[in-house]
Amino acid sequence: MIKPDRALWWRLGLALLLGVAAAGSAVALLATSAWLITAASAQPPVLLLMVPIVAVRAFGVGRGVFRYAERLVGHDAAYRVLGETRARITGRLEKLAPGGLMSQRKGDLLARLVLDVDAVLDLWLRVALPVAVAAVTAAATVGLMALLLPSAGAAVALAVLVACTVVPWLTARTAARAERNIAGARGDVAATTTETLLTAADIVAYNAIDTVLDDFSRRDARLAAAERRSAWSTGLGSALLVLCVGGASLAALVLGSTANITGAVFAVLVLTPLALTDVLGGVPAAAQLAIRVRASLARVQELIDTPEPVTEPAEPLALPTGRDLSVRLLHVGYDENDVLDGLSLDMPAGSRVVVTGPSGSGKSTLAAVLLRFLEPRGGQVLLDGVDLARLEGDQVRSVVGLLTQESHVFDTSIRENLLLAKPDASDLQLWKALYRARLGMFVEKLPDGLDTMVGEHGARLSGGERQRLAFARLLLAERDVLVLDEPTEHLDEETGRALLADLFAAAGDRTVVLLTHRPDLVPDHIPRRLVSLT
Repeated sequence: MIKPDRALWWRLGLALLLGVAAAGSAVALLATSAWLITAASAQPPVLLLMVPIVAVRAFGVGRGVFRYAERLVGHDAAYRVLGETRARITGRLEKLAPGGLMSQRKGDLLARLVLDVDAVLDLWLRVALPVAVAAVTAAATVGLMALLLPSAGAAVALAVLVACTVVPWLTARTAARAERNIAGARGDVAATTTETLLTAADIVAYNAIDTVLDDFSRRDARLAAAERRSAWSTGLGSALLVLCVGGASLAALVLGSTANITGAVFAVLVLTPLALTDVLGGVPAAAQLAIRVRASLARVQELIDTPEPVTEPAEPLALPTGRDLSVRLLHVGYDENDVLDGLSLDMPAGSRVVVTGPSGSGKSTLAAVLLRFLEPRGGQVLLDGVDLARLEGDQVRSVVGLLTQESHVFDTSIRENLLLAKPDASDLQLWKALYRARLGMFVEKLPDGLDTMVGEHGARLSGGERQRLAFARLLLAERDVLVLDEPTEHLDEETGRALLADLFAAAGDRTVVLLTHRPDLVPDHIPRRLVSLT
């Protein structure tokens, strides 16, 4: 995880000082008030009470001011650490996607990026700072009590020791299993929710609503049970803390009643320990929360430690000028099994290659390797004789473009979807790409033209229109090698054949690698080389 730099440590240190000042003001306010009320009962000259009167006002105002400043500085520092952590994780995801994230459930991944990363805030604001503030303030309070009456100071010290060690340990122990399970249970509920929303149409179509809701209820019940156990432990810690503070106050009452001290000092001894209720109140909760934070940060660290599917070269070569692609004895797989076992294939510049095979034969795996999303276990992929392993992934993807069966269409306008490929493209370039993808006339007839909103996942477009829009985006990116991975998968035969004819025609002199299990949809007039994966 991200560790604070020197500037952030200064901010956190300042937050600690301000927190101690706020908590110390609260203790001093009660102590001074107790002394002032008791002393005033003897009706001394008013001038003798002016100092404690001003002190009460100062501590009362200071408690609020210092607390506000501590929250301001502490949250600023914590959110800076959170921002740096999110930036690091985002950069890490860029290196992992898409090959390194295939085993992750989308909802669980979202929970790690949102809920679990927020544990950084809890680490500093609800664990580290409250415990540090409580330790310093409690030590100062014990010192004050010891100055007034050593035996009372010892009693308060014992109470503080129990409140800061035994109570947090007992609270954390009773909630340990629940706290460890909360992060995973939240991720499970988030993943189930996401999958349910994405598959809602199929769930309704197959009358599986009750089954899905029952499954969701069971997962939610597990989360609720863990949170109830956590809440019960929190209540236990609060109760034990009150007993400790109350016991300290009672001990001061007994010890002070037998000591030779004034009534004002006696009042201070009895009432001051009560101020520790708020000071120490966050310690048991912090100990309990620390378990949850540790579990959440472990889930984030697990994501950060996920091995990269591709190793970038330490000294990448310059991108070659030629566009001939060739595969030599390629071995690629997942876990212990090779999906592609010794594949060799030549794809000269401008050629049309159709790679066919049943589902699971390695077509999408080949596409991932050609775009440097996956690292081969053996063999080579050569671009103009240069091994792709000697090139950076961004270099390869500046030459090789991909159109998948589920190319994502963003919930925005047609214009913004196209500009993803070329942010500085003019309207003329956008229209050219649309017409080359045989979508221009359709967009022209729309009331808002390029500014037409396509809906989530392109819901306002048909399947063929979504694929054509994605292909127009690919053409706009001006890649020299186009890899088409099952572009007709969700289309009927007539629409799929028409789409393939238009895709090959629009590709021009680019190399086209079509990966499909429906090679019969490729128009007969298109010259191509057919390669079968078994």
